[in-house]
Formats: sequence, C-alpha cells, structure tokens
Amino acid sequence: MSAFKEIVTKAVIGKGKKYYKNSYTIETEYVPTTVLGCWVINHTFKGTDVGGKIVIDGSFDVNIWYSYDNDTKTTVITKKITYSESVTVRQRETTDSATKDIVIRSLKQPSCINAKENGKTITIEIEKELGIEVVGDTKIKVAIEEEEEPWDLIEDTEYTEEVEKEIDSNVKEDYLKKDYLKNNKEDSSKKE
Repeated sequence: MSAFKEIVTKAVIGKGKKYYKNSYTIETEYVPTTVLGCWVINHTFKGTDVGGKIVIDGSFDVNIWYSYDNDTKTTVITKKITYSESVTVRQRETTDSATKDIVIRSLKQPSCINAKENGKTITIEIEKELGIEVVGDTKIKVAIEEEEEPWDLIEDTEYTEEVEKEIDSNVKEDYLKKDYLKNNKEDSSKKE
C-alpha cells in the first residue's frame, strides 16, 4: 500500500495572452506631406499583481520618417511611448498573493501597422501581443512506497583457498604441451 506526501513547489498557476492594437498621435516639427516609414524599437515591460489584476507597464521608442515641404525634404522624429495595460488572468489554483511572480513575454513585438498625417500631427497604430504567466507556490502529491524494495545480494568473489583448489583440480597443465606437440607433428608431416 502506498501513502502520499505533499511537496510545496513553484509552478505556473495562471497563463494567458492578449493582443493589443492602440493608436497614438505624435506632433511633428513640420507639416508632414507623406509618412515614409515607421519602426518601433527598445520595447521594455514588467508586470505586477495589483488587487488580483495583472498590470503591465511598458514603453517603446517610435521612429517616424516623413517628408515635408511638398516632398522636397525629409526628417525623422523619435518619440518614447509609455503604456499601462490591465488584464485578468484566470488562475487554476488559489495561492498567497505575496508569493506570486509575474512573468511577461512579448509574443509579438510592437510594430506599426498604419500611419496617417493630419495637419501637424501623425497618427500611428501599433499592434503587439503579450503573454502573461502567474507563478506561485502550489502543492503536489507524490506516492510514497512504505515497504522498502528488496536489496540485491552482492557477493564478494575474492581469491580464496577453495577457489585455488578448484582451479588446480580443473586445469590440466599438460594440455597445452599435448596440443602443441600434436600440432607440430601434423605440420612436420605435411612438410615431408
């Protein structure tokens, strides 16, 4: 019959992902004629548990290349954008909130999917996808065998007097001599 023991360990107790699409308006120095490109770099983020909700605070840099003065000149504007997203992650188990760790992963890095000029501003749409894991203490049960497994007997095979006597009685010392002489006679008769 087996018994059970409980082990306390860290495990993922809640997991989810969320897709975001946000619009941001950025003021420019000149009146833009055409947006030539937009790229997003330096994405950083962290997650915290606030009252049962996961709050993700992050930021990224947006670089927008645009033309102005009737497409005769170009410039690049750089803007740091910060964000705060709040999500609820369904947890499989209840655990003490003081022991929770929040792990955030970027499943799809932020990227610009649309950019439009409007007067002295440019409106951009940024998409991203974040994965959220809640790690906490949990208990697992493992089966314990109460009966010990039988031990294999390890025999010593030392060289003793009994082993020496057995070798002496079973080994024929002249075996090699007889075999050698027999083979040599056969070889010499073949030569003749």
